[in-house]
Amino acid sequence: MTPEEKGTILAEALPYLRAFHGKTIVVRFGGQAMADRALRAGFARDVALLRLVGMKVVVVHGGGWGIDELMRKMGLEIRRHHGRRITDERTLTLIEMALSELNQELTSLINREGGRAVGLDGQDGRFIRARPLGKPAEDPDAPDLGFVGDVESIDTGLIELLLSREFVPVVMPIGVTAENTAYHINSDRLAGRLARALEAEKLVLMTNVPGVMGRDGKVAPILTASQANELLRDGVVHGGMEPRVTAAVRAVHEGVRSVHIVDGSVPNALLLEVLTPEGVGTALRTDAEPDFFAHSKAFLLGPA
Repeated sequence: MTPEEKGTILAEALPYLRAFHGKTIVVRFGGQAMADRALRAGFARDVALLRLVGMKVVVVHGGGWGIDELMRKMGLEIRRHHGRRITDERTLTLIEMALSELNQELTSLINREGGRAVGLDGQDGRFIRARPLGKPAEDPDAPDLGFVGDVESIDTGLIELLLSREFVPVVMPIGVTAENTAYHINSDRLAGRLARALEAEKLVLMTNVPGVMGRDGKVAPILTASQANELLRDGVVHGGMEPRVTAAVRAVHEGVRSVHIVDGSVPNALLLEVLTPEGVGTALRTDAEPDFFAHSKAFLLGPA
């Protein structure tokens, strides 16, 4: 690449830097990108860059691969029901150990790249209130999932304080009930709820797939909330993508301007999604914005 080409690329990022300066972006980081050392380091570099140019970045991370690895080392059986981990007390202890190690490493990587990251557990100040997920009404024969929870409420005060001081909160998906019982929460659901609570500009869900597949088996670059709901209802979106797309739909319905489901195995996926027009995945929006491209152009470039 010539110096002129590099200069052009940097110049093309200016509208995005201007539009998102001071805005909150919540990023769910997980999947294969977390398991790959080079991709983890690249993600940390991207997060530090976005923070240094004035964006308020909050990271929520998963870590299923790390949990599975630790459970295998400890000789524990890995049990799931419809993609959800069955979690007894011993399994929860290992989950917390694995997530804590990943949280510390990710925080350290962001700090090394010039950001100021702070690792958080939802039990810190009990800022993430959890409730047991319970058995779904449509699946009465489902096993007891144990210490698997959902978000009851989020006290955003701690996050907002850190953001106001230019820190990057890195949140592990553990919440706590009023009785101080810890629960493991799906990181996509937590990221979606946190984005809504913070009234974030964007929610970015990093995954192992190129985006949301449409009925034709190809990645849909843009979906409305109703289109995504139809894909969920008809079983086109299933498995591990189901909670991800559900979280995305809920987020746009409740005020997040756009949700992006991107392939975390692509180097610099976060920068490409936030700072370029092409992106690397699927963008979800509300049905109230019929022309996504025109709306985005107007938002980025400002009034004529």
